[in-house]
Amino acid sequence: PAAKITIEGHTDATGKPEANKSLSLKRAEAVKLYLVQNGIEEVRLTAIGFGSEKPLESNKTPEGRAKNRRVEIRLVQ
Repeated sequence: PAAKITIEGHTDATGKPEANKSLSLKRAEAVKLYLVQNGIEEVRLTAIGFGSEKPLESNKTPEGRAKNRRVEIRLVQ
């Protein structure tokens, strides 16, 4: 069976939490659309927006904020 794929959007902590949540979901949905357009079955894909809830680095530096603005793709079994 084909694996399920979760696409997780993230932001830095700049701005309002509601706006970050929306932006992170839009990022994840953009990646989902790309994958569908390139042959991945949509039923296998789930897009989630986490906003700034799961930072990789500190949001106190430009470098840290840049690393926190990301999309992660996870295989789910």
